[in-house]
Amino acid sequence: MKLQYYFVWRGIILFLMMTGCSASKQLKNEEKIITEANLLQAIENRSFIVVTDRALPSSGNARMLTSTYSLTIKGDTVKSHLPFFGRAYNVPYGGGNGLIFESSITDYQLIFDKKGMAKIEFKTKTKEDRYTYMIQIFKNGSSSIHVTSNNRQPITFIGKCNPFTPNL
Repeated sequence: MKLQYYFVWRGIILFLMMTGCSASKQLKNEEKIITEANLLQAIENRSFIVVTDRALPSSGNARMLTSTYSLTIKGDTVKSHLPFFGRAYNVPYGGGNGLIFESSITDYQLIFDKKGMAKIEFKTKTKEDRYTYMIQIFKNGSSSIHVTSNNRQPITFIGKCNPFTPNL
């Protein structure tokens, strides 16, 4: 009789553990769907920020970025706060500002592929140079930014995209 109660209680505990695990998996899936929907809406509204953690220059080795660097899109304005590693062909004395500027966006194009990845391309210019940005944003927020300019070698950045929320 004791053996029978042992198996019954063990079965009940096992059942409760299994249902608890499936509920937490379902909750994680719901959170993931909500996060993806918020990111998708931010991309469509042109209101997002990509925080980068790696730079891949055209020549040389990849570099881990120890400071916070980002690219912010808000409406028709881009705020680029990115480092530059590579060869510059024609820049002002002292190196200029490089990829640190705020400017207006032209020729903005947004395309979603079959897997849900967003591909964004736009152009901008500053007093120093003209830039073409190509951004790829995956559904989970992983991103890459490829920057081409007239006076510098191309460079790519890897990071994470989030909806833009102004600091309060």
